[in-house]
Amino acid sequence: MTEAAMNTKGPSVASRPDLDWSQVRETILMLNLSMTHIELAMHDSSNSVGDLTDSFTSISGALNAIREVAHQLPDTPEVTAAKSEIENLGDEVSNKVSQAIIAFQFYDRLSQRLSQVCRNLDDLGILVNDPVRLYNPFAWVALQQKIRSKYVTEDDKYMFDTLMETRDVQKALAEFMKRKREQQPEGDIELF
Repeated sequence: MTEAAMNTKGPSVASRPDLDWSQVRETILMLNLSMTHIELAMHDSSNSVGDLTDSFTSISGALNAIREVAHQLPDTPEVTAAKSEIENLGDEVSNKVSQAIIAFQFYDRLSQRLSQVCRNLDDLGILVNDPVRLYNPFAWVALQQKIRSKYVTEDDKYMFDTLMETRDVQKALAEFMKRKREQQPEGDIELF
């Protein structure tokens, strides 16, 4: 086989390994695949959340207009009951809109976390692809410190520290959830 023909088949991969095949490159490929799925999911859901945000903004505006019109109705016995019902329904819808806004805040936090995961995977892939840094414990410590420094909430830092200490994902998650239950009274919602 000529050198030109060998170069057209592409890099060595697990499905067609040659002497240049590397589990490190395969690992990086799998990390990049995971990052791509996360990025696509975030992109798709961001569009939907944008549409929902616009809808709830319109609903809120329409609700305020309805309340204003009801407020301007005369205070006659026939109208007073209807005004009261409109106000009660308006309060109900307003509460639902508030709940939706809280859900959007949770989505925003989820998006931030997934973006952070993608950046961390990218940094990990760069380190693993560098043969000099790959076997250097100081490079790994620097990566871990860089990742931890990007966390903005104490919960994320605690999870990171617990995982680094236990080296066990299930144990770290269990300890994290136990801590959250102890810190937060039942029914409370943490806003960020």
